[in-house]
Amino acid sequence: MSDWHNRAQINHDVISFEYIKTIKEQSAEEVYVWDLDKTYLDTKFESLRGLFRTIVEKAIQKQNVPGTAALVRSLQDSWQQRFEQTEFPIFFITASPPQMERKIIEKLNIDGVQPIGIYCKDNLHNLRPKRLWRLTKQVGYKLQALMQMRLLLYEDVRQILWGDDSESDVIIYCLYSDICTRRLSQGELEKTLKAFHVTGQQLQTIFELQEQVPKQDPVEKIYINLAEDTDSEYYLKFGRRTLPTFNTFQAALDLFQDGRLNDDHVISVAQDLKITFGFSSEELEKSFDDLVRRKSLAEASVAQILPRLKAEGILNPHFELSLTPKVIVEQVGDRVYGLEGNFEPWVPERIDYLHNYR
Repeated sequence: MSDWHNRAQINHDVISFEYIKTIKEQSAEEVYVWDLDKTYLDTKFESLRGLFRTIVEKAIQKQNVPGTAALVRSLQDSWQQRFEQTEFPIFFITASPPQMERKIIEKLNIDGVQPIGIYCKDNLHNLRPKRLWRLTKQVGYKLQALMQMRLLLYEDVRQILWGDDSESDVIIYCLYSDICTRRLSQGELEKTLKAFHVTGQQLQTIFELQEQVPKQDPVEKIYINLAEDTDSEYYLKFGRRTLPTFNTFQAALDLFQDGRLNDDHVISVAQDLKITFGFSSEELEKSFDDLVRRKSLAEASVAQILPRLKAEGILNPHFELSLTPKVIVEQVGDRVYGLEGNFEPWVPERIDYLHNYR
């Protein structure tokens, strides 16, 4: 038997690994959940060739999505300062098989990241003619993983979730929110899940887990990495809680606005993009301006961070925005929930999951 079996918890097609054996995650008020594939690592497993390549490559060969390691280290540093604790509560979810777990954790450790746990998909079982379609169908698997994780966490936890636009992550995260809050009836939920190829066993497990999780919305914010260049306006139907980003610089700016990062952290992420990944000042200026145009970055936040970005040489000294930033009209503590001109709800009462309109 492979050694991973002895270290993992196996729940149908969800294989979980715990690295920090502590009850700390049960009391953490703020927890980060990061989809690994195309959100943290530039992973390709849509084909058998891509899956094989992902399995055989060494940890040191695995490539980050630009800026992700710097962003996670910054979040870790900020969380440790704000909560005065050392064990940063971050989990990773991947569609990679558990046979890759050793390489994944080695890669994360190389990046200076020590997760509480990792959830893997038992995808090698799907390498059969009648099961190949399951390789790229992630909704049932990821919902099970999220809900199993939810049972480990504090009742009133706030989760900040990261995904991308190649695996229905925004649908998964919003459905997770709906399941926890019981926004959808069992009939509505079953119809929706079946439309996303969730199998009978997965459905049964999801409904069983729903009975066990607190009736509370744990989802604080959703960040979607636009790996496939999806039109950002598509995400308006999921509410303002969901922020699609073209790069980690945009995510860092929003996290700064919400008080989860300071200006030094934003500079660190931007410098990593420029030095390690070859981003130009003009590219970062375009990203900054895009958040202002989408009414996501407020006037007060711009006034705080823009002079520092110019002083550090991240943006050009003569850079000017194409539009005047909007003022904050809804804020609770450090969290910004609405700017002037925002009309979409923060969290919609009903999301049309089954029609791909924009």
